[in-house]
Amino acid sequence: MAVQHWAETLKKAKKTALISDGKRKVHYLFEDGNEMAEEYDLKTDELVLRKWRHKTTLGGHGEWTWEVGETNPNGLTSDLIKESSSNPLFMRKDTKTSFQWRVRNISYPIEVYSVSAEPTERCCVIRTSNKKYYKKFSIPDLDRCQLPLESAALSFTHANNTLIISYKKPKEILTLEQELLGELKKLKGTSEGDIDCKTQ
Repeated sequence: MAVQHWAETLKKAKKTALISDGKRKVHYLFEDGNEMAEEYDLKTDELVLRKWRHKTTLGGHGEWTWEVGETNPNGLTSDLIKESSSNPLFMRKDTKTSFQWRVRNISYPIEVYSVSAEPTERCCVIRTSNKKYYKKFSIPDLDRCQLPLESAALSFTHANNTLIISYKKPKEILTLEQELLGELKKLKGTSEGDIDCKTQ
């Protein structure tokens, strides 16, 4: 089963952990040379960031691409190119029970939006009846585990100029995440500035 295959891939990856800024930061190096970095909130155990770096065709390191969390949490941007702060901003921020996406700076009333799952294309689509916003996005977690995309798991709400889309995590994902978290907590994570770390 694909869920087991992904669980094995995670187990075999070389993992290093660091405790810093109230977060558990974990770096994975996979057998194929690809890398994944995750950050978990120490208090809630919620995943706050996940990014990937794939090997290039020449064997070098590619750029990091964000899957979960803000791509630019500190607001650091190039002086030359800045995204307009009024443009809709799409990002993923999960909860313990749902995959969740937020579209900020989008102020239309809730009846303007429609969010649908497109199982044949393995993606979700956000549309507005006024044709002002359109976004297609996939759920990589479901793809990696080869789990079906269920329309019934999808819901959305709108508040404070933000569209919030939730997709209820299937039980297979919840089980996998619990097992992984258990493994990560066993890693001897060094604290920043504490090289010779002894766990109590």
